[in-house]
Amino acid sequence: MSATEETNLPKVYEAAEVEARWYKYWIEEGQFTPKEDGCEKPSFSIVIPPPNVTGSLHLGHALNTTLQDIMARYKRLKGYNVLWVPGLDHAGIATQNVVERQLKEEGLTRQDIGREAFIERVWKWKEESGGTILNQLKRLGASCDWTRLRFTMDEGLSKAVRAVFTTLYKDGLIYRGDYIINWCPRCHTALSDVEVETSETESLLWHMTYPLSDGTGSITVATTRPETMLGDRAVAVNPEDERYKDVIGKTLLMPVTGREIPVIADEHVAEEFGTGAVKITPAHDFNDFDMAKRHGLEPLKIMDITGAINKNAPQAYRGLDRYEARKKVVAELKEAGLLPKEEPHKVMLGSCYRCHTVVEPMLSKQWFVKVAPLAAPAIKAVEDEDIRFTPKAWENTYFEWMRNIRDWCISRQIWWGHRIPAWHCAGCGHVTVELKDPDRCAGCGSADITQDPDVLDTWFSSALWPFSTLGWPDDTPEQDRFYPTSTLFTSFDIIFFWVARMIMMGLKFKDEVPFKEIYIHALIRDAEGKKMSKSKGNVIDPLVMMEKYGTDALRFTLAAFAAQGRDIKLAEERIEGYRNFTNKLWNLARFALMHIDNPEEPVTIKELEDIPEDELSAVDRWILTRLSVTTGAVGAAFEKYEFDAAAKGLYSFVWHELCDWYVELIKKDLWGENGTERKAVAISVLSGVLKETMKLLHPIMPFITEEIYAKLPGTTPGIMLTTINDNLPAYPKEAALTASLMEVIKAIRNIRTEMNINQSAPLECICFTKDKATKDSLLSHAGHIKALTRIGSLTVEASGARPAGSAFTLAKTENGPATEVFIPLKGHVDFDAERRRIGKTMARLEAEITLLTKKLANERFTGRAPAQVVEKEKAKLAEASVEKIKIEESLSRLKELEA
Repeated sequence: MSATEETNLPKVYEAAEVEARWYKYWIEEGQFTPKEDGCEKPSFSIVIPPPNVTGSLHLGHALNTTLQDIMARYKRLKGYNVLWVPGLDHAGIATQNVVERQLKEEGLTRQDIGREAFIERVWKWKEESGGTILNQLKRLGASCDWTRLRFTMDEGLSKAVRAVFTTLYKDGLIYRGDYIINWCPRCHTALSDVEVETSETESLLWHMTYPLSDGTGSITVATTRPETMLGDRAVAVNPEDERYKDVIGKTLLMPVTGREIPVIADEHVAEEFGTGAVKITPAHDFNDFDMAKRHGLEPLKIMDITGAINKNAPQAYRGLDRYEARKKVVAELKEAGLLPKEEPHKVMLGSCYRCHTVVEPMLSKQWFVKVAPLAAPAIKAVEDEDIRFTPKAWENTYFEWMRNIRDWCISRQIWWGHRIPAWHCAGCGHVTVELKDPDRCAGCGSADITQDPDVLDTWFSSALWPFSTLGWPDDTPEQDRFYPTSTLFTSFDIIFFWVARMIMMGLKFKDEVPFKEIYIHALIRDAEGKKMSKSKGNVIDPLVMMEKYGTDALRFTLAAFAAQGRDIKLAEERIEGYRNFTNKLWNLARFALMHIDNPEEPVTIKELEDIPEDELSAVDRWILTRLSVTTGAVGAAFEKYEFDAAAKGLYSFVWHELCDWYVELIKKDLWGENGTERKAVAISVLSGVLKETMKLLHPIMPFITEEIYAKLPGTTPGIMLTTINDNLPAYPKEAALTASLMEVIKAIRNIRTEMNINQSAPLECICFTKDKATKDSLLSHAGHIKALTRIGSLTVEASGARPAGSAFTLAKTENGPATEVFIPLKGHVDFDAERRRIGKTMARLEAEITLLTKKLANERFTGRAPAQVVEKEKAKLAEASVEKIKIEESLSRLKELEA
């Protein structure tokens, strides 16, 4: 075919077709699966934070998965044996809720069909509908080893859960007891502290009066939950509070209930809060429970599992919802004249992280992990830098939580999950916990034993993820090869739920940290920095973005904005912009292949290392040097998890250095205008640079790079199985001279633009430079300068007088010598016309600035308009002001030239 005919890359990049084809190929060829025994490569391993089986891909998943995939692909290209373990979490409460909603549509409850049938129903749903997100992760390009897909309810992982529970129980680190827990009245289950979301809410502080039983006075208490007075067991005051010294030890006659309760002294009571006297409700308040234990007070539970008042309250309250009971208590106290005051008060309300129902502190018999002995070594591991956080600031969050940790409530009153492997004896009450299901009580030998009905907190099995997915508790070669894992990628909101617990369990059961590094990625917000939510209508759906702009464009956007330590402000326009980069890359490859695959003018294409140095031109040496520098910088950025720096460095290299400069500078070579030998070298260098560039880009943009790489000479499909070349030749001196040449070209272009000179006008250019090497370089590349700037003549001297009526600028690289650039303007600039043009522009800008200034001075506008609208107007004013300064400079320069 001729050089002008279609190459073997289509004119338009069809992302969907390319992505589906290559992902299928990678899977079929086993390119995501690490090598087995005998592999001498160093290991790199990560475990995916298992998404919920009920989940669907959102931008948070997309970001986390993209960053993990970048590192997995990068490490393969660096010669590592990479294992990335995928999996799903059974998501106890969330999954049970999904299936219960299905049953509700059929007019049934889980109790109607029974536990066994319900569990079968959940498994059926999981097989039919669960795991949708896995296909979405594949759509994103995740290079997980799908042959090792794990599920937290798998047989192997269930075995690990059983082993851990049994060991912790026998070590005295799991116990069962009555304790105040967070109870969700909607989900009917206990929640650990980290499963409770807290938010500040406007409420009231009620002052309630309790009369002394002997009729000598009363005490007023302040509370935000008046309904809990139905379960009060005492009123506490500080022993040093002079107001109450005479009533300590007396009893109070409770309104509403008619019970008598004591006045007790406790140093933990804050004299300055409310009235200085606090009601004690041991069964429904964490602090009150602790105080009651100190004083031997018996808790009185007044609510059932639905949050309704139970039989321990007066008849009139039984069956009322807790908030209805609150209204009734307040009304009764008001009627009796025992509610002297109500005042506005802000409270921190806790709600269930799944259904967002306000949780109720409630006394309940639950299973707990005694965390303090496990937390101590986990704290030390981070202090000793056996585990490192990136960004490092997140260590403080970790330490704050770990040093104030409470025992972990691990039992949940639901059916879907790992059932607690403990059997209760009806005869002697002994609890039997063994690795295998017992048939008799280990205490008395009775066969009348029943398994505990509760299941384990979902996070219990997730805490074992780094080693259970590798086959523990069995001895497996995978554990020897890939544990500890290398890096954990996660978001800050599950440092408590998951990260800390994995560290504790890893140290306890493997005697090693589960991972060496933790990368905490940012949150993605909308373009205005607001949290994305469906109700606000500002959600960006990654699936829609991939369909619209291609997966590589989305991935590149996420990487480019993944700066450490700050949230990502994302707009769809950003993704569209990086789709343009995808197109730029595609067109670059098409242009290169047009010359590489030209059978009418064939050339011998050599690998970069096979090209004799003396055949390389100055611009060849410059692009190879820039490629070498970029390779080092991108690699360093990946190693430090500076994904944004890597993406931006690659963007700049491809767009500005490779496309804008190198390709433009070698076009005459490619067309054979400088001889066949030079053409062969130029094509070889371009081909080699493209290959290495595809490798560097591959971790971020896997699909388009594989498609292009496979078309280049001397390659076979499977770019991730190749190696990044860290030993590329570099020619810093020659590269510096070429950089000076480029600065001169930019200077000439800028003068032409600033002076509004016709692009085809054959200008004269005079350059002065005292550096001989720069002078020789400019003269030897006069053809390049003329071709890229359309000047008619070029003169280069060491020094001289400034030509009359010429525009002037200084061309200088960061460390190189300066070159003075002069363009005589006679015959090219109509000064009168230029002055009029500038004057019109100035008038427009001044009018715009006046209008915007008035608008922003108007308090009606700034006070009523949305903040983003005001900011947009401020940005317009700033932009117009900068443009005005530039126009003033142009006018001043014009006057100088006329003079």
